[in-house]
Amino acid sequence: MPVSTIDRCDRWQVSQRLQELNIECQCLPDGQLTIEIQHPVDILQLRSVIQQSTASRPDLLDWLERCWQLRDRSTPNS
Repeated sequence: MPVSTIDRCDRWQVSQRLQELNIECQCLPDGQLTIEIQHPVDILQLRSVIQQSTASRPDLLDWLERCWQLRDRSTPNS
């Protein structure tokens, strides 16, 4: 699966993080990042890693705020 939405200089960091998550990938000499998806959860992890690499700080803060709001709604009142 080629990933072309990531700046070439960021692909190495993405590759390293995916390897930490035990997702097979390679950053090739031509800059192409290849990823081997073996399980559905790999897709979710890939999306998360790419989002962290490509999203702007305001977008990431907005996403985190929405997560907190969802958590607060799902927590039963004491």
